[in-house]
Amino acid sequence: MLRRSLVASVAALSLVLVGCTGGDDDTPKSDFKVDDGRAAARRWVSAEFTPSTLSQADQLGELEWFIKAAAPYRGMQINVVSETITTHQYESQVLAKAFTEITGIKVKHDLIQEGDVIEKLQTQIQGDKNIYDAYVNDSDLIGTHSRGDYVVPLSDYMTGEGRDVTSPTLDVNDFIGTSFTTGPDNKLYQLPDQQFANLYWFRYDWFTNPEIRKQFKAAYGYDLGVPVNWAAYEDIADFFSRKVNGNGTIDGRKVYGHMDYGRKDPSLGWRFTDAWLSMAGNGDPGIPNGLPVDDWGIRVENCRPVGSSVSRGGDTNGPASVYALTKYVEWLKKYAPQEAAGMNFSEAGPVPAQGNIAQQVFWYTAFTADMTKKGLPVVNADGTPKWRMAPSPHGAYWKNGNKLGYQDAGSWTLLKNTPAKRRAAAWLYAQFVTAKTVSLKKSITGLTFIRDSDIRSDYFTRNAKNYGGLIEFYRSPARKQWTPTGTNVPDYPKLAQLWWQNVATAVTGETTPQQSMDNLARQQDEILARLERRGYGGDCAPKLNPETSAQSWFDQPGAPAPKLADERGRPETVDYDKLLANWKAIG
Repeated sequence: MLRRSLVASVAALSLVLVGCTGGDDDTPKSDFKVDDGRAAARRWVSAEFTPSTLSQADQLGELEWFIKAAAPYRGMQINVVSETITTHQYESQVLAKAFTEITGIKVKHDLIQEGDVIEKLQTQIQGDKNIYDAYVNDSDLIGTHSRGDYVVPLSDYMTGEGRDVTSPTLDVNDFIGTSFTTGPDNKLYQLPDQQFANLYWFRYDWFTNPEIRKQFKAAYGYDLGVPVNWAAYEDIADFFSRKVNGNGTIDGRKVYGHMDYGRKDPSLGWRFTDAWLSMAGNGDPGIPNGLPVDDWGIRVENCRPVGSSVSRGGDTNGPASVYALTKYVEWLKKYAPQEAAGMNFSEAGPVPAQGNIAQQVFWYTAFTADMTKKGLPVVNADGTPKWRMAPSPHGAYWKNGNKLGYQDAGSWTLLKNTPAKRRAAAWLYAQFVTAKTVSLKKSITGLTFIRDSDIRSDYFTRNAKNYGGLIEFYRSPARKQWTPTGTNVPDYPKLAQLWWQNVATAVTGETTPQQSMDNLARQQDEILARLERRGYGGDCAPKLNPETSAQSWFDQPGAPAPKLADERGRPETVDYDKLLANWKAIG
C-alpha cells in the first residue's frame, strides 16, 4: 500500500548509495553466550510472545533452532527496510530487539515510506551495490521480480544455498498469500510478512435502525443491506446523502452515503491499480488474477504481455474500464463530502471515523485498529464497533470467477547482489518475524494476517466481535477473490506511475473517462514496446500484438467485452447477519 513516487531519477538514485552496507567480510567476534540466548528466549516467550498457536515448549523449540542456526553470523549487524505501518513498527521496535537478544545477530530495521522502499530497491538493483540485506516490498512487483535477474527465488534458496538457514518449522503451506508471490515459473519469490484487503465498510447501527430501514424501503422498494452490486451501492449513497430523514441528516448532523478522495497525487493511482477495474468487471475470470486479461487490462499469451489497448486485445480502455472510471468520478462528485475531491489517501482515511459517513466502497482493513479506538463516534461504549466490513459490491461487467478486490501483501525479498552471509542472516530475521512463535501476537498488534493458523486461533474466535467482520472475512472462502497485482504487469514501477496522472484529468474534467483510459492504454503499450525492444523478461518479455479493430476483439469470447446496453442492472442487497452466518457455515 502507501505507494509514493515509484520511479527515481538517476541523480536521486546515486545519492542513496552513500548508505550502503558493507561486503561479505568475516563475521565480527561476539561475546554472545548460548545460555544467554536461551534465557532471553524464555523471557520473551513468557512476557511478549503470548498468546501463540504453539505451546510454550514448541515456541522454545522453534527458538532453539534460531539460536543454533545463527551461530556463524553472531556479531553481525544486518540492515533491513519496510514501509511505515503498525505491523512493521512492531517488528522494528520489538521483534528486532528480541531477535538480537535470542540469536546474537544485530538488526537495524528501518521504516520509510513505501515509495522510498521501491527507490532503495531500484538503486540497489541498478547500482549493483548492497544497501539493505532484505526488503519488505509489495507482492505487486511479482511480475517485475520474476522477469528480472536480480531477486533470489526463495524456492531455490530454501533448498540450495539457504538450506541450512531455512527453519524446519517455517510451514510455507500455512501462509495464505504465497499464490501472490509466485511467478509464472511457479517459483516462490517472496515470503509474505503482512496482508490486508480493501473491503466494503458501512455503519451497521444505521443499516439496522428500523426507522431508517423503513425510509429506504419506501424510497427504493427493496431492503437496505450490504450492496451486492454497484446499482445498490449507488442507491444507498443517494439515500444517505440526500434522503434519510428527509434531508440527508441523522440526529441533526449532515451525513454522506459515500467517501473517497480525488486529489492529483500518487495515491490516486493505488485507488485504481488496487483492483478497481476488476471490481467493475474488466478482464477475465481467474484467481489470483484474470487470464489472459488481468485487472490492469493487460493481456498475456504464454506469460508474454501482448497489449493494454482494446486494439491489441487488452482491456485498459475497454467499456468496463471506462465504466469504472465514470462511476468513480460520478460518486465522488455527487455523494461524498465536497472537500473529498481535494484530499489524498492519507487525508481521506480518517474521515469515516468522524461519524458522518454511511458507507465506503473502497476501504482498507489496515484501518481496523484505528477505527476501534474507544471514544470515537463510530465505537460503542463497550469498545465494539458501530460499523462492519463486508465483501465489496461489484460492477455491471463483473462475472463469476473474477477477482473482486485487492489484497496487499508486503513480502520479504532477497537480492542476488547482497553478500551471501548478509543474505543468510537477513533470511533468519525474515523467518523469525513470520514464525509461528511470534506471528499470532504480531497479528493481534497489526491485524495484517499472513498465517491461516493465526486466523483460526482460539484468540480470534473469542474476540471476533471486536473487529467488525474482519475475522469472519479472513476465515471465509471469499478472501481468495481479493488479490494483489499479478504477473501480467512486467514493470510495476514504470507502469503504475501512469495511472494517477490519467485518472486525475478525468476528476478535473480536462478529459472524459474514455479519453483518460485511451491515454493510459496507449502509454502502457508504449512502455511494453520499450521492454520488448530490450528483451526484458526473457521468455516472458512483452511482445505486442499488432493493432486491429476493437470490434474484432469484442466478437471473441472473454475480455475485452463490448459495452452493455444497461450499465446499471437490478440493484441487489443482502442482509449482513445472514451473510456472516453463511460465511461461518462454509468457512
